[in-house]
Amino acid sequence: MKDTIDALELLTQQHDELEDLIERIEETDDPDEKTELFTKLADNLAAHATIEEKLFYPSVRSDRTEEMLLEATEEHLAMKRVLADMLELDPEDEHFDAKLKVLRDEVHHHAREEEEAKLFPIVRKSMSEDELAGLGNELMAMFEQVIEREPRMQVPAETAEAAPL
Repeated sequence: MKDTIDALELLTQQHDELEDLIERIEETDDPDEKTELFTKLADNLAAHATIEEKLFYPSVRSDRTEEMLLEATEEHLAMKRVLADMLELDPEDEHFDAKLKVLRDEVHHHAREEEEAKLFPIVRKSMSEDELAGLGNELMAMFEQVIEREPRMQVPAETAEAAPL
């Protein structure tokens, strides 16, 4: 087991985990399991957005990435707004599943079509392996700190405007 993780590999793993959690929520009919999985999804998504906004985006910001990063923070804002709505709903409310589908589509578009397909290749070319490993370690450390504090509870306060770059 290596003790460093490439920043892009870490973020991609987190994207995989988010999509997996959404799928598991969609598949269960058990209200308690749905609530438990949603709490984990909401915390993971909030923590993931936090480390991207506070650490990853500022670290990879350049003339080539500026426009993509502005769009990314707007996509985070859209996801946070759906998440904030969902935090108010009972998982058995019919709007919960509808909002979950919207969230799934937003997560997929943001993670796969924007970050992984467009942003990450630029970052991979502009940073050395050591830089990516160092950034990965910083991202992981920050994620572990943030996830301990139930970051989903901060989401409703983050829905007024996109995070600053």
